[in-house]
Amino acid sequence: MNIPYFQGNELAELKDLMRVLLRNLREQLSLSDVNQVDSIIRGAVSNGHYSRDKYGLNPINRFMRTAVAVTENIVPDRSMAIATLLFNLARSGYVSLDELRTKFDDDIAKLVHGLINVSELYRKQAAVEDDNFHKLLLSFAEDIRVVIIMIVDRLSLMRVINAHTDEKFVREISTESRFLYAPLAHKLGLYGIKSELEDLSLKYLNNKVFTQIVKKLSETKAMRENYIADFVKPIKAALDKTGLRYEIKGRTKTINSIWNKMVKKGVDLKGMYDLFAIRIILDTPKEDEKKACWIAYSIVTDIYMANVSRLRDWITIPKSNGYESLHITVRGPEDKWVEVQIRTRRMDEIAERGLAAHWRYKGIKSEGEIDHWMNNVREVLEAGASGQMELIRNMNMNLYEEEVFVFTPKGDLFKLRQGATVLDFAFHIHTKIGCRCTGAKVDGKTQKINYVLKSGDTVEIMTSTTQVPRQDWLNYVVTAKARNKIKQAINEANLKKAEIGRETLMRRFKNRKVEVDDAMLAKFIKKQGFKNINEFFVELHDKTLDVSDTIDQYVEFVKRQTESVATRETAENFVLVNKTAEARESDDILVIGENVKGINYKLSKCCNPIYGDRILGFIASDGAIKIHRHDCGNLKHLKEKYPYRIIKSEWSGRLGKHYVASLRVVGQDDIGIVANMTSLINKEGNAMLRNITINSLDGLFEGHLVISIDTLENLDNLIKKMRTLKGVKEVERT
Repeated sequence: MNIPYFQGNELAELKDLMRVLLRNLREQLSLSDVNQVDSIIRGAVSNGHYSRDKYGLNPINRFMRTAVAVTENIVPDRSMAIATLLFNLARSGYVSLDELRTKFDDDIAKLVHGLINVSELYRKQAAVEDDNFHKLLLSFAEDIRVVIIMIVDRLSLMRVINAHTDEKFVREISTESRFLYAPLAHKLGLYGIKSELEDLSLKYLNNKVFTQIVKKLSETKAMRENYIADFVKPIKAALDKTGLRYEIKGRTKTINSIWNKMVKKGVDLKGMYDLFAIRIILDTPKEDEKKACWIAYSIVTDIYMANVSRLRDWITIPKSNGYESLHITVRGPEDKWVEVQIRTRRMDEIAERGLAAHWRYKGIKSEGEIDHWMNNVREVLEAGASGQMELIRNMNMNLYEEEVFVFTPKGDLFKLRQGATVLDFAFHIHTKIGCRCTGAKVDGKTQKINYVLKSGDTVEIMTSTTQVPRQDWLNYVVTAKARNKIKQAINEANLKKAEIGRETLMRRFKNRKVEVDDAMLAKFIKKQGFKNINEFFVELHDKTLDVSDTIDQYVEFVKRQTESVATRETAENFVLVNKTAEARESDDILVIGENVKGINYKLSKCCNPIYGDRILGFIASDGAIKIHRHDCGNLKHLKEKYPYRIIKSEWSGRLGKHYVASLRVVGQDDIGIVANMTSLINKEGNAMLRNITINSLDGLFEGHLVISIDTLENLDNLIKKMRTLKGVKEVERT
């Protein structure tokens, strides 16, 4: 059956809309513009390019409604109107951007391109509730006028889908309007559009609640009108005496705002105490605005008792979007609460007309990327309504030029740094996915891991269980998360390799019956040119170094070192042995008890006291006296159990004996740290290293050193010097 293009009263509606549009743009549209638009649309209909959409809606009437709404609610603008009427045909391929540029101008082609860009996002099936979608949409729009057209078009669509038979379609459109377009309208100061979008969304998404509120408001309409008239009567009389020029409007809050407050406060409609709202609009010069508003405020609060906790002063400090007004809630007749808004004509125009009005006035610096940009727009565009679009069409709208927004195949949206690659995105999703990433399908096309993502890309990460992170991956990422995870994965892999490499070397040393000294091995590894001991063991694991050759080189190195030390240190060792033997435990260097000397004693090995330590003696079961440090843990236990066997002891002051002391050292696992410690101890004339054991883990080492030293003072000095060594973190006596 051949269904005519226009159905019902659509043709009559179209003619009415065209007359309104021509009237609104009569000073901007040329006869050529009208003929070109008419010719393109007629040709598209004839060739089947402007058919009804899948929901049965007539696109000609829809976009004509939008064009008229833009000229009436925002600002009359030729480029916006023509772009609104023709962008759908450019998207379908009926007319190209070059043709539009030739028939009209670059500005219209630019707007059409932005509208096409934005329309492509809906194919991604993204969640419009996501804040990132808002940002991506603004990035794709390229021009603030594109965003305005989208918002107004959504309002036009919402106004005509009330009786649509496809409930799913109506709910989807309403949900998008509530979570995407209403917030956008609010950000741009289009408060009237924002409120209507929210009311219509509530109507379609929760019709029962909407109908109840509308019915209740309808039943009380006459009562409210009479109440408002009685309420404003004394206010008018007082304002007349001041000589101020003013207008008073009475209104009921929007249906959506009433519902939100009912939910928030947990009350029904009867419990809403600020259902009424009165607006006092003052006609006064800009320099007298604050004074006039506060005069009106004083008049209202003199007549009616104010709820001071509900005072909202957005005149002294306006909202970030430029909104200025005084709000106060007062108790009116019959003990009913009424909200009173006080503002000037300029402030009211900003609040009602939104963006177009914002452009005429200089706003305050605001927070957030979009608000900050809008502030810049207001500062630049103070030329007035006639110059608004001329100025703004040349402004850059790169609000999120440092960010990129990409989709997953399921429509999830993610934000990354500009310059982010496939590998960055893989690590952003999950570390395991990043470590196994081999590339991605970007909008269906296979790309490498270093492919730089663009806003709007749909990215499907490809992985392999055999893939592992490599050092060169650090050249392919820009995000800190990816860089850190790659380094961590490489370090973990190298630690495992190093552990295996060390085990292999130790096993081969044992097989060849070669004794290994950790300090000598560390010195050997450093001599080979390795900055880190783990690098050495990794190369053994990777077979870059041959184990047998390495052992041969180590044996030769130890031999050379031993021969060199033997000739250099024989005399020193001889002296040191004599020094150690110089004072025996039988020497009279302790005073035990009441100045008693010559008693047999032993220095306890659990705490290794040295000259200068505070000490006590303990009489053992064999009669010998064991000398403990005053803070020894074992001594504390003995004092509790055998207090009668504790005997006072102190040093006699005679020196010449060396004592054993144990030190615990923690530091960075650097190849030269052990050599530096041993060198420092050997340089001390009053100390000698007896034994050293080293354990290392995750880039740190823990060493236990046994040294012989003559006094506590010299031990403390040695500890201080060791703490200054590069890489040493802790040194403590044990």
